[in-house]
Amino acid sequence: MIAHLSGNLKYKSIDSIVLDVNGVGYEVNVPLSTFYSLPDEGGNIELLIYTHVKEDVLKLFGFLGRKEKELFKKLLSVSGVGPKLALNILSGMETDALIKAIKSGDVVRMNSIPGVGKKTAERLILELKDKLKYATEQSDTTADISYQKGDLFDDTLSALTNLGYKRGDAEKAVDRLRGDNAEKEWTVEKLLKEALQLLVK
Repeated sequence: MIAHLSGNLKYKSIDSIVLDVNGVGYEVNVPLSTFYSLPDEGGNIELLIYTHVKEDVLKLFGFLGRKEKELFKKLLSVSGVGPKLALNILSGMETDALIKAIKSGDVVRMNSIPGVGKKTAERLILELKDKLKYATEQSDTTADISYQKGDLFDDTLSALTNLGYKRGDAEKAVDRLRGDNAEKEWTVEKLLKEALQLLVK
């Protein structure tokens, strides 16, 4: 099993990247918590890898931090939670907030993540509440990516709908940020963080 990859970031999007390792390109699925801290394309990175093998499917999931990877594995241990949903859960809420929501039994906040119904939220809390005992440190580092302001908001809206949020709800969050912070210096990563915080309240 592949447990670690180090190489050149050839391409990145909100849910997957292509990592060039000695001339071989690996497609790696990543949560937003990792995406936020990726360098620009062409930069070098190291990722912790979880290799998912099922029948004829092999997928790689990458994380910049060990806590992210361990939380991903904990999510997979819950009945009914597969890699896609686990990644979506990590992308729908910052790691610290997710751990806090689980440990405090906050069903409403867990239920706000796309793909997580009430029963799934209750099951996640029931099965993980007493298993999350490690420290909740989270880096605020973000990659500095330049966008034209109009494109940046459009890209954020597209990212939110791709994550499963209803277009109407995503538009309201993006429009609020556009209106309240018209002169703020945004990156798409910072916009996504702010928009997600509005959507999961």
